[in-house]
Amino acid sequence: MRTADLTVSAIVCAYSDERQHQLGAALESIRSQDTPPLEIIAVIDHNRRLEEWTSAEYPDVKTIANAGPQGPSASRNTGIRFAQGEIVAFLDDDATADAGWLTRMVAHYADPNVIGVGGAAMPQWPQQRPRWFPNEFDWVIGCSYRGQPKHVSPTRNLWGCNMSLRRDLFRHIDGFGETIGEGSGGKGCEETELCIRATRAFPQSKIIYDPELTVRHHVAPNRTRWRYFHSRCVAEGRSKAQVVDAVGARDGLSNERDYVTRVLPAGIARGVGDAVLQFDPWGLARAGSIVAGLSYTMWGYVSARWSNHRM
Repeated sequence: MRTADLTVSAIVCAYSDERQHQLGAALESIRSQDTPPLEIIAVIDHNRRLEEWTSAEYPDVKTIANAGPQGPSASRNTGIRFAQGEIVAFLDDDATADAGWLTRMVAHYADPNVIGVGGAAMPQWPQQRPRWFPNEFDWVIGCSYRGQPKHVSPTRNLWGCNMSLRRDLFRHIDGFGETIGEGSGGKGCEETELCIRATRAFPQSKIIYDPELTVRHHVAPNRTRWRYFHSRCVAEGRSKAQVVDAVGARDGLSNERDYVTRVLPAGIARGVGDAVLQFDPWGLARAGSIVAGLSYTMWGYVSARWSNHRM
C-alpha cells in the first residue's frame, strides 16, 4: 500500500482545565497539518467540564470520555478503540506538532515491517532554560534528551507525546498497561512496556525514531524547579521497576545501560569541562545535577524493586 493511501487517527488525551488553552493549540496544530488526518479524537480523562468545552469549541473533533480508570494509558486505549484510521498518532495536550508532522510520520510506514514511528519533542521553556538543568535529563520534562539518535534509527520504544502505531497491532496485543506508571509513586514508562511487548509479538517488526519528526512541548513553570526534578527522577525509577517486573531486565533496561555507562559520564565530563575551559560555573551545577538525577532514579528503582519483592 502506498503511504498516501494510509489513514491516520490523531489522538490527543487531556485531563486538566488548567491546560485548556494548550489543548486548543494542540488540536489547532493537527487541524493545520499538510497531510490532514482522517479524524481528530480528543479523549477527556474524567473531566466533564473540559469535555463539554472541547466538544463546543471543536465540533469537528470527535470528543469522547475516557472509558477506563483515570490515567494516560486508559485514555489512549479508549482513543484506540474509537479510532478508524490505519495509523493511530498521539500528541500530548501540552504539545504542538509541526505542519509536516503527519506527512513525515506516515512516510516511514512504507516499510511494512514498521509498526511504530515516533520523533523528537523540543522544550518550550516558560522563560529561559535553567542553567543547572542538564540536556541529558530533558526526559524529566517529557522532551528529547542528549544521547538519543541524531539520525533516523530503530529504537526500543516511543515517547507518548509524539508517537504513532499501526492500529492493527492492537488486534494481537493488549493496549497500554493501565497499571504501569500508576501507584507506588510511579510515573510514565507505559509506552516502553507496550513497545517491548509489540516487538516480542512481531520479531521482524521495527519501531522507528526520527529526530526530524518534531513537536514543541510546553514546559510548565513548576517543572523548572529542583523539587520537580527530584520527584520526577524518583518516579521514573519506580516506573522502570514496574517495567522490569513486567518484561524482565534484559529488555526493560537495555537502553538504560547505555545511557548510564556512556551518555551520563560524557555529560558529567562536559559540565566539568565547561566550568574549567569555558569559565562557566554552571557547568559544575549541571554535572552535579546529572549525578543527583542518576542517584534519585536509582533510589526509586531499587526501593520499588525491594518493596515489590517483599510483597
